[in-house]
Amino acid sequence: MTNATGGSGRALHFAALMGGNAALALGPWFVRIADTGPVAAGLWRLVLAVPLLAGMALATGQKLSGYRPAVWAAIVGAGVFFALDLGSWHLGILHTRMGNATLFGNSGSLIVMAWGMAMLRRWPHGREWLAFALALLGSAILLGRSLEMDRATLIGDLLCLLAGVLYAGYIVLLQRPRASLGNWALLTWSSLAGAPVLLGIALALDEQVIPQVWWPLIALALASQVLGQGLLIFALRHFSAPVFGLALLSQPAIAAAVGWLAFGEVLGWGDVVGMVLVAGALALARSTQG
Repeated sequence: MTNATGGSGRALHFAALMGGNAALALGPWFVRIADTGPVAAGLWRLVLAVPLLAGMALATGQKLSGYRPAVWAAIVGAGVFFALDLGSWHLGILHTRMGNATLFGNSGSLIVMAWGMAMLRRWPHGREWLAFALALLGSAILLGRSLEMDRATLIGDLLCLLAGVLYAGYIVLLQRPRASLGNWALLTWSSLAGAPVLLGIALALDEQVIPQVWWPLIALALASQVLGQGLLIFALRHFSAPVFGLALLSQPAIAAAVGWLAFGEVLGWGDVVGMVLVAGALALARSTQG
């Protein structure tokens, strides 16, 4: 009986792990089919998710007030970085293939790893060197393939890479508050802090902000900001970092499949090789982060 219960528990946690990655991989599709601008889609992703995030924080006993000024400053700064990350990523999604957007948008793992080594003042070693080498080679292949297709596609890749850099800033700023506060509370306040930034960018770009059709934006908020994040938070403590990193590989595969089915994005062998190399680098980077 114990073995059966343990087996069902492991199956549930693994399903949550893969389900969270699948939900996050669908985000670019919802951005593309939304009838708002891409940055405005990011705004609604945050705003629509806040009530659910706050509810989850309260339901799990996480406090939403009474923080020290330094903690508030870190959360607001992280929210600004997260908003800039979403704005850059959503703009890039419209100009490159969905598989590329997902891979480059997740490049923050490598950047956080590099930042950690810089703080420790040490050179990479072992799997870290391999992760950097795979990332550079795979990125060079993918960027070259994008340039062959269209200069706009290359710009889309670069915007998604910039999003990865900004996401790394978000992760770094939240490191200290995360040690004492719950994930749901942090997501709630960072989302609220980021929403005005995205609204300002959307208005500056003269995007359509108010949608006529709401369901893609509701689905984006639920899939990317609530369901995806929530399932990964639930699964995180039940798996080692290498397993968690390997599960990340499902995201670009699902995104590429959706890109092919929904938008006719056909991948050549060069694309596949580049994606495998970058995905392997991300898995290695995640496995070094504890």
